[in-house]
Amino acid sequence: MTLVDFSRMMRPFLCAALMAGTTLGTAMVAPSPAFADIVSVDMQTAAPVTRETLSNGLRVVIVQDRLAPVVTTELNYLVGSSEAPAGFPGTAHALEHMMFRGSDGLDKDQLAVLGARLGGSYNADTTEDVTQYFYTAPAEDLGVLLRIEALRMKGLTLSEADWDKERGAIEQEVSRDLSSPAYRYISQLQSILFKGTPYEHDALGARPSFDRTTAALLRSFYEKWYAPNNAILVIAGDVDPQTTFAQIRDIFGTIPSRPLPARTPVKPAPAPAQTLSFPTDYSVGFATIAFPMPGLSAEDFATADILSDVLASQRGALFQLVPAGKALYAGFEFAPKKQAGFGIALAAFPKGGDSKKVLADVSSVLASIREKGVPAELVEDAKTKEVAQLEFSANSVSGLAEIWSQALAFKNLSSPDDMIAAYRAVTPEAVNRLAAQLLDPSRAVTAVLTPESSGKPVSGSGFGGAESFTEVPEKPVKLPDWAESALAQLNVPPPAPKPDVDVLSNGLTLIVHPSHVSHTVEVAGFVRHNADLQEPKGKEGVEDVTEELFSYGTQDHDRLAFRKALDEVPAWASAGSGFSLRAPSAKFELAMNLLAENELRPAFPQQDFTIVRQQIAQAQAGQLVAPGYLFGRAIEAALSPKGDPTLRETTPQSVMSVTLDDVKQYYATVWRPDMTTIVVTGDVTPAQARSVVEKTFGGWKAVGPKPVVDLPTRPDSKASRAHVPDHSSLQDTVTLPESIGLTASNPDHFLLTVGNEVLGGGFSSRLYRDLRVKTGYVYNVSSSFDWSRTRGAYSISFGADPDKVGKAREAALRDLRAMQDTPISENELLIAKSALLRGLPLGRASLGAIAGEYLHLMELGLPLDTPDIAAKAYHDATAEGVRNAFRKWVRTNDLAEIVKGPAPKW
Repeated sequence: MTLVDFSRMMRPFLCAALMAGTTLGTAMVAPSPAFADIVSVDMQTAAPVTRETLSNGLRVVIVQDRLAPVVTTELNYLVGSSEAPAGFPGTAHALEHMMFRGSDGLDKDQLAVLGARLGGSYNADTTEDVTQYFYTAPAEDLGVLLRIEALRMKGLTLSEADWDKERGAIEQEVSRDLSSPAYRYISQLQSILFKGTPYEHDALGARPSFDRTTAALLRSFYEKWYAPNNAILVIAGDVDPQTTFAQIRDIFGTIPSRPLPARTPVKPAPAPAQTLSFPTDYSVGFATIAFPMPGLSAEDFATADILSDVLASQRGALFQLVPAGKALYAGFEFAPKKQAGFGIALAAFPKGGDSKKVLADVSSVLASIREKGVPAELVEDAKTKEVAQLEFSANSVSGLAEIWSQALAFKNLSSPDDMIAAYRAVTPEAVNRLAAQLLDPSRAVTAVLTPESSGKPVSGSGFGGAESFTEVPEKPVKLPDWAESALAQLNVPPPAPKPDVDVLSNGLTLIVHPSHVSHTVEVAGFVRHNADLQEPKGKEGVEDVTEELFSYGTQDHDRLAFRKALDEVPAWASAGSGFSLRAPSAKFELAMNLLAENELRPAFPQQDFTIVRQQIAQAQAGQLVAPGYLFGRAIEAALSPKGDPTLRETTPQSVMSVTLDDVKQYYATVWRPDMTTIVVTGDVTPAQARSVVEKTFGGWKAVGPKPVVDLPTRPDSKASRAHVPDHSSLQDTVTLPESIGLTASNPDHFLLTVGNEVLGGGFSSRLYRDLRVKTGYVYNVSSSFDWSRTRGAYSISFGADPDKVGKAREAALRDLRAMQDTPISENELLIAKSALLRGLPLGRASLGAIAGEYLHLMELGLPLDTPDIAAKAYHDATAEGVRNAFRKWVRTNDLAEIVKGPAPKW
């Protein structure tokens, strides 16, 4: 576990739980003029942008992106939980769920089958002010996506029977989120900072209000707000704008507009300072200080965003607490909603550490910034990076749709270009004025999240034997004619463009995938290694120390100078066994020089080593008793025999035994060019990429024989049980795992993938149908196969209230055994094949996904055209072949049961 993992505990939660869509870090200026029928060109990406407002008020924006034959539709309804009826804060969230329960002309079963056969990803999110519905699918299926959204816009079913079933699932979602200490902290923080406003309650909702919610209440909300004149449709991808607009006019044009109710303004009053405390199941504690900040639609949002960037900068005073040994992690998170927001300064301390001292250090930093301001150079660098960051949106089809939705639906802007203008207008003086105003301790909410142990895992005997369930008959779903005709053909997608592959003289593998959708280059790489096999005995943790020290500068630049050099490019880079780079294409060679300097010439300074080692040892002491860690250990112990390399454990003592010489020796042994792959994607030619990589990494030499990094094979696991106590959780997290002998090179994994699509692959899967839709036992459920070069595993996972775990497990086992007893139906086979075949192009819908796919295949030792091989295997799969594969590889009586939650129910 590296120190940067601490920030990851908070960041994904803030993005998901607050649902403010703030990860793009983009700016807000004054509201833009009304839409008109225009064609423009985005100044950063040169992506053609076409707009139109239909006669019924629906605003449409089409952003053309030829990255892959993929399209994303994002329909933004300009309403959220802020307009919920009094006493029913989760109304908008409940309606979002019901949008997947069918509409006139497309019932819930048809919608589920359509979603599966499209092979894409589809989902939704609810915020306080906007509710978003997004699909990503093959571009050829755009017409199907549009019809789905139009039918849901004009005639949602909203039956009481469907709501009764969905209520159970949404209440499971509430239990899941309330099981997170961070969620409870943010929820209470929001209730304080936004007291007396619609933001006082978060968008999730509460179980008591869902118990009182009726289909009639949901219909009233739907009929008030779900209208074309209250929506913005953003389409990004490989589409023809004129043809697309013709489809949109035909499909949406007849939906009538509606008068919209007056909106509720959000104007929080300043809250008095107060202090909160929360027990957590984390491995470390967090000391936090939160302040009110501007919302996404505020005129000074860009200034606030730059201020947050400066406060979060690794060159800033707050982060300096980490290398000074005063905090395990320190940073700043900005969580703006549309009409208001807040920021959180946070620092991590070890379990049993002095939270008061950490809080005092954070307070001192903020007080100094409030009084003296921030360095002007950090402001200018933050502005440059925010502007440059926008160009990377074209490197992801769904990311491009999201950034336009952010600009239009959340920020009331005309385009992301307005964000650029707002950022460029920010001055250091404006940032300092806002810091003096916002970082006011008299308005701060201080909180300490303290790690508490829940107890040791409890083992139990395994379960097994046949369950006496009868199979529930299922009938094929007949799709509407317009959908059936669009999806009738089950075609193998054309082969993906082949990358340029080269092996340099030092053994380094270079893969280049040119794509000229933006003036940027992205680099991803990894060094094949295995700490379980390569860390010396008694030195467990040397990998964590080594990885963390990469952020402490190079032999040519100290930590601050190196960060400054990256910011001035501007480039984003990280080094270690997995490394990455993003930079403007014009600065590709300069940025690669910096990446290579960090990767090949790390400083490993003695003073920083001493601090980092101590910090990791302190963090590991808490990690060893954290429920999440113990849950993962219990799963691994259920899969692997005693003494297996994966069961080695890092302890504070083993970390403190590591010396700087150990770090240098581990680096010299593990980091080798002949174990390294680099993928270069973006605005670059193969010749340019090779030339730059040769200059920057070509002089790297390997010494000695290649190390062994593949784990030995392992015997089949047997049934067992373990319960990991987690007092902070309201809901059980359950995994039913087993080891299997299948490896990545065995072609049976294609048949198992087809079968798993039927069993647990999405909203139309058997597990989802039987554990969520029909029964409401769980909020989420999935099944998955995992394979490496030498090992395989299978698991079913779900989250459920403790009293529903047994029923959910039995239903899951029944579905799994049915896969072995009876061939799947031809209808199920068709849906699974369609989903997998149509989903293959989606794996190339962003430069990051393309690079990730190549690296994954290299890690598995598979050819880079494996997706094309998979396409043929999926197309040719038979129901009998799928059943035989499940019979051969899955042992239902050997599944273990690992539960993390409040109390065992055995």
